[in-house]
Amino acid sequence: MARNLDISLLRTFVSVAAHGGMTAAGNALHLSQSAVSQQIARLELLCGDALFTRDRPGLRLTRTGERLLGKARRLLELNDEIWSDITARTVGGEVRLGVPYDLVGTVLAPVLKGYCEAFPQVEISITCAASPELAAALRNGELDLAVVEEPAGASTGECLAVDRLVWVGAKAGTAHMKTPLPVSMVAETCAFRPAVLAALRAQDRAWRTVFENGSIDATTATVRTDLAVTTWLASTVPADLDILPAGAGLPELPSFAISLHFPPRAASQAAARLADHIRDGLARNRQAA
Repeated sequence: MARNLDISLLRTFVSVAAHGGMTAAGNALHLSQSAVSQQIARLELLCGDALFTRDRPGLRLTRTGERLLGKARRLLELNDEIWSDITARTVGGEVRLGVPYDLVGTVLAPVLKGYCEAFPQVEISITCAASPELAAALRNGELDLAVVEEPAGASTGECLAVDRLVWVGAKAGTAHMKTPLPVSMVAETCAFRPAVLAALRAQDRAWRTVFENGSIDATTATVRTDLAVTTWLASTVPADLDILPAGAGLPELPSFAISLHFPPRAASQAAARLADHIRDGLARNRQAA
């Protein structure tokens, strides 16, 4: 007799594997840690073997878990593709999305393209601003969904990824050697600014602002011409710029989370589907990295 796998159990399993722990997976799936644990136990019972072993940093896949993971991902992708195809005709309306300057043209570009193709009847409008401004706009009801960069571990939203904040300079540039250090940040409200200034103060490093007008393109050009250095998440650094190494003499910077934030009211169907696309897109980025 044919037996059917529970898609929700597979989704929980893939999330635990991606996040390395049940608590983080529960946060991503909006489930309690105990609910995640129970679902993994049910799936292990169906498989007749353990899927994870506990390691010091977190959970590690067993050989059975490794065999299941690739096929589970393919099954989820097919399930989500079928669901998107069926519901695309019924999902409509407008979604107002807030995105930081440095993410809209990098990690989120293919996500937004895929969403627009899957849900052609949804009108999506994008607001680009610094993360603190996006969080305020979401609270004020001006956005339906926001992707926010914030210090790792401090998020009140759904953490999608954690990335290194790095110093960035021109290829073979010398701006990082200058005193005071010329720094170009996109805007005064930049989410990275407090962490960057705290690191510079801790090193007792003099600095000066070169360019701050809210334009990511202007900041990129300023760094590319070796007039200044800047800070970006490692995954968003353009290929024609350099991530400055530890030996460059600049202070170490903390990691930042890329988080998904929802308004206090219930999300619309169109916003919920967009959130799914963003989750899946960033999960694929992590797997590719």
